[in-house]
Amino acid sequence: MAAFLRVYPSCVEDECPETPPATVSVRLADLLPLVALAHRQNYLWLQDFLDDEVIITEDLHEVLCAFRCTRPSA
Repeated sequence: MAAFLRVYPSCVEDECPETPPATVSVRLADLLPLVALAHRQNYLWLQDFLDDEVIITEDLHEVLCAFRCTRPSA
């Protein structure tokens, strides 16, 4: 028996509920090893989150900006 595909209309902006804001706090020390491992082993699920935004403290942002500017090139 042949399989039939159903086509559903894409949701209209007004009809789709907004995604709730992220509410889970995670320590950077817990997060980094997991993300690094997933990156090293090329886990595809990590790509699903590459456009997600994260909220960091202002001092960490300053350190990361300084690190990006002073990092020696290979």
